[in-house]
Order: sequence, then structure tokens, then C-alpha cells
Amino acid sequence: MFTLSVIIPAYNEEKTIVEILRLVDAQTVPEFEFEVVVVDDGSKDKAVELLEANPSLYNKLIRLPKNGGKGAAVKAGLEASTGDYVIFQDADLEYDPAEFTKLCRPVLEFDADLVMSSRFAAPEFTRVSCFWNKVGNHVITFIFNILNNTTFTDIYSCYMLYKRRLVDVDKIRTTGWEQHAEILSRAVGNGRNIYEVPISYHGRTIEEGKKIRPHHVFAVIWTIIRCRLA
Repeated sequence: MFTLSVIIPAYNEEKTIVEILRLVDAQTVPEFEFEVVVVDDGSKDKAVELLEANPSLYNKLIRLPKNGGKGAAVKAGLEASTGDYVIFQDADLEYDPAEFTKLCRPVLEFDADLVMSSRFAAPEFTRVSCFWNKVGNHVITFIFNILNNTTFTDIYSCYMLYKRRLVDVDKIRTTGWEQHAEILSRAVGNGRNIYEVPISYHGRTIEEGKKIRPHHVFAVIWTIIRCRLA
């Protein structure tokens, strides 16, 4: 059996946190057992109360004293995780944990080091989103592929499953939205057997709570370049 650490950073997600945990809990993947690590990033709503009322839905709950951003929450989750593999799960409902089976398949069949998800590689469905968000995603994916000699179609999709040993959490320098690019860069640099699988996507709008903004692309691009040159 492999252990898959499911790291769930959450900030003010009282509307969805219990539902997403129930969806994760409902998943069964042959030869995998889950270690669910929830990191509350200083939420000011009732998210913590709901989490404490449902301890059977996770293995570890980490409470950060103040909001440090998604990157800080992810790093805290990585420090607490012990699985053979790691995957990230947003606390909203944009990504469906039912996709876990797809992401685990290349590990079981091809001993994949890293499996990246893609919202653009023939998904069953995807919610129409902001044009410029998609342009930004294509730009950073293009730059990443050139610098790392890869063929990803969507490097900023949430689901990134990798062998935990590929990324030393103590060496992660970023704590903002660009951290995803740093972790992927380190995993690609240390991995050899890399796959990509299509997933469906039900994205939120800014009005519905989406937190990433267009200006974050500049930090992402700089992180991709820095990691490659370093």
C-alpha cells in the first residue's frame, strides 16, 4: 500500500470545507490509503468550528495563528505530512476528488514520479472562465515548458501528485501563489517519469470567492526562471 497525503489549505471556506472533506473521504483508490491534512490559514469565519465538529473527516488539523497566504498553509501541510506521495486539494469545490483515481493510475501502472492534472487536455467538462486568466495560464505554461523541456498543457491546475521525496520542504522559499511553480519546478528537476492527465473543472468567479489575481503571474514567471537558473 502507498500512502497519499492530501493537503487541504483553507481560508474562510465555511461554505465548502465539510463538503470537500466528505468528497475526499468517499474516494477509494486501490493500493492507496489517504492521509488527510487540513491547514486552516487563520480563518475568521466558522470554518474551524466546522472542522473541529467533524474530526472523522481528516487525520491532522493544523491551525495557523494568522493568515499567511496559501503558500504558508501548503508549507505547513507539507511539514506535517508523512505519505509516500503528496497531492493538493483546494477547499472549495472547483476540483472534484473523484479525479484522484486518474492521477493515481500512472503511479500504479508506470511508477510515475509526478502526475500533473490538466484542465485543457480534453476534459469531460470545464466551466467557461475569464479570457485573460486563460491567456496568463498559457503564458506561464509556455515559459515553464521552454525552460524545463517539458510538454505540460496546464501547470497551474491544482492537482499535482508527486513523490514526497522529490521536494525538500525545508528548501521551499516562497509562500505566495508562486509557490506552486516552485514546487513543480523542484519536482520536475528531481523526477524522471512524468505524466499528465485530463481533469474536469468547475472554476469560481472572483465574486464567488476566487482569490488568485492577474498580477500574480509576474511572481510566478520570476519563480519559474529563478528555479531553472538555480
